[in-house]
Amino acid sequence: MFKEMRRKKQLLSLEETEEILRVCTSGVLGVIGDDDYPYTIPLSYAFKDGKIFFHCAKEGHKLDAIKRNDKVTFCVIEKDQVVQEEFTTRYRSVSIFGRARVLMNDSERRYALECLVEKYSPDYIKEGKQEIESQLDHVCLVEIQVEHMTGKASTALLRSSS
Repeated sequence: MFKEMRRKKQLLSLEETEEILRVCTSGVLGVIGDDDYPYTIPLSYAFKDGKIFFHCAKEGHKLDAIKRNDKVTFCVIEKDQVVQEEFTTRYRSVSIFGRARVLMNDSERRYALECLVEKYSPDYIKEGKQEIESQLDHVCLVEIQVEHMTGKASTALLRSSS
């Protein structure tokens, strides 16, 4: 169903790929927007249990697109270092294909928000739980079930780490 990566030597292990998702703080969501134009949105996210979680407003372009077509992509760039004198870029990134759904069940919604608090405010878990309870009804939570994921590193980066 999903094409294999052409340059297999650049493929990162599952562990390296998941580590990028855990440490990075922003990614880009891609959906099929109005009139079938691709629409991409940078956002903060959490990755846990093979799923991406993010929050957003209760209405808007991305939610309209997800409701029309739940197939999405998500990309995270961990490293992007231009090496002028070598005419190359050293990069590490993750590309995901999955299906998005708006979380409706309060326990799923709380879990998604707890994942976000754990990632972005690990020193404020108690305060984060209070914030979750006060904001739960005011925010939309979306889960992306990962169907296919690849991590990739530039050959220049792979050479420099050997």
